[in-house]
Amino acid sequence: MINKIWGFFIIIGILFTLFFGDSTSLNDTILTSASSGVKMVLDLIPILVLWSGIMKIAEKSGVLANISKLFRPLLSKLFPSLKKDSKALGYITSNICANALGLGSAATPFGLKAMEEMQKENQKKDTASDAMITFLVLNTSGVTIIPTTVIALRLMHQSANPEEIILTAILATICSSVAGLTLDKIRRRKKR
Repeated sequence: MINKIWGFFIIIGILFTLFFGDSTSLNDTILTSASSGVKMVLDLIPILVLWSGIMKIAEKSGVLANISKLFRPLLSKLFPSLKKDSKALGYITSNICANALGLGSAATPFGLKAMEEMQKENQKKDTASDAMITFLVLNTSGVTIIPTTVIALRLMHQSANPEEIILTAILATICSSVAGLTLDKIRRRKKR
């Protein structure tokens, strides 16, 4: 569906430019955009590799397990259907930590593992459990303390102060997390 929407936007943009604009500028924009897109990806790879490596070291050294123990009381309240010793809780904590550092790509493997573990405990295999839905809400709206990727993008585009968005990011993600978890709680109550 998303492919169709983006395809529609691209076709409309091209047609609009051909009818009302300059086709030369369209060609120039397509070529320079492709080049700058590849450059941006290549500039982001070292940052993502560094933080993914740090998260892997934290996982192997047991730091994430210790952080998981700290968060276990809170996570037990958010995910009451999961067992106290569930491996999913450890992966959920790892995912939350990576997202808090603004590392969505480093958080993805932990999120997939968490979903896999929750699916093992799921009674209805063809339906998402309450824990899975709550995790999806938390993962999507999760609190970001340091938006690393956004700061890197702002730095690449010569922002005068790339870190100035930190407070805004924290406030926005706290609001989205509270709203998402509140709606999830309401959904659970209506389901009962």
